[in-house]
Amino acid sequence: MTVHDFTVEASDGTPRPLSEYAGKTLLIVNVASKCGLTPQYEGLEALYRDLKGRGLEVLGFPCNQFGGQEPGTNAEIQEFCSTNFDVTFPVLGKVEVNGPDAAPLYTYLRSEAPGDFGPESGFLYEHIKRSRPEAIGTDEVKWNFTKFLVDGDGKVVRRFEPTVTPEELRGELDGALA
Repeated sequence: MTVHDFTVEASDGTPRPLSEYAGKTLLIVNVASKCGLTPQYEGLEALYRDLKGRGLEVLGFPCNQFGGQEPGTNAEIQEFCSTNFDVTFPVLGKVEVNGPDAAPLYTYLRSEAPGDFGPESGFLYEHIKRSRPEAIGTDEVKWNFTKFLVDGDGKVVRRFEPTVTPEELRGELDGALA
């Protein structure tokens, strides 16, 4: 099984088979409009514009599971992304990333790259330790803007926790696209 075996929902409700991205390097990110990390949209868009010609696709999946920070409808989310960050990468349909209603894609991503979330994540680790201590030491997505790097064959390469900024991913992405 690979990421290419999944079909997700586009923001307009139509199915989007991820096999459409075969041969492309993917950065899959759970996003939110009302998060302290929301400015990462700007860095994600910059990466997308800079590296799309080399085969990078950024896929945003809005998620409201962390502090209710993505309360809008799919249409409202699209408007927010376009108006505030001039986002041109696909922001797909809203999903859950953890729990019994997690999107199958996210269940797969988490199992393939459980992450190494710990004290090196700084303020976010302290926040999760206080607000969701049961999540520490699990494969759960800990917060908005967790990023999964997927190679052109659909294999999950690595998970980056939310505190890793898009700018910090540049070297890793350059290597993946080489």
